[in-house]
Amino acid sequence: QVRLIESGGGMVQPGGSLRLSCAASGGPLSEYTIAWFRQAPGKGRDFVAADSWAGNSPYSTESLKGRFAASRDNAQNTAYLQMDSLKPEDTAVYLCAARRGTATPSETYQYSDWGQGIQVTVSS
Repeated sequence: QVRLIESGGGMVQPGGSLRLSCAASGGPLSEYTIAWFRQAPGKGRDFVAADSWAGNSPYSTESLKGRFAASRDNAQNTAYLQMDSLKPEDTAVYLCAARRGTATPSETYQYSDWGQGIQVTVSS
């Protein structure tokens, strides 16, 4: 089991950027796929992107391609989600999640460990 803590959220104006971090402890990040999900008020948890040590970085929806990018620094045991050209509809709680192995599924049940989530608000 790995413990995950997100940071880097906050409020940003439309068109701005944020980089979220997901710090892992209790195990080497290199053994895990890290995925990012988001949950808007009153909605379910949606897959955003994932990154494995094998370098697979899929995106969940066409609308996120070119704006959101998952990456990692195994030496720092930290994963990142770079978010550019943010829109008000990107407002949500963002969570990172981990699973052992190199697969990068988009279903929440595939991930065993979760961070507590961090708020991202895009508003003028």
